[in-house]
Amino acid sequence: MDKLYDKLGGKPTLDKVVQDFHKRILADNTLQPFFAKTDMEKQGKHQVAFFAQIFEGPNEYKGRTMEATHTGMNLQQSHFDAIVSHLKASMASVGASQEDTNAAVARVDKLKGAILNK
Repeated sequence: MDKLYDKLGGKPTLDKVVQDFHKRILADNTLQPFFAKTDMEKQGKHQVAFFAQIFEGPNEYKGRTMEATHTGMNLQQSHFDAIVSHLKASMASVGASQEDTNAAVARVDKLKGAILNK
């Protein structure tokens, strides 16, 4: 059984997904304020490593836990839903199948409690 990371095309594809994902987030008025003081280049590298890890790829993510990263941000379900929507669109932009996109979103969804600090 192929790992999701490999099915998606590995790091080159994740780089493209994250670039597109960040463009969508920064264009979203409900999400952009959360990233106003974020070094997006650094964030992109963290995001690629994080996605690689949760998509069964290399375990090279060295960032904080999802709980620590999102503490005090007061993120709501609507923010999480917007992130998921942008992730789906970004996955589609690189030609990911619906099956692989659903698998990726399922992995992100498992982290919802940690991200929303609930």
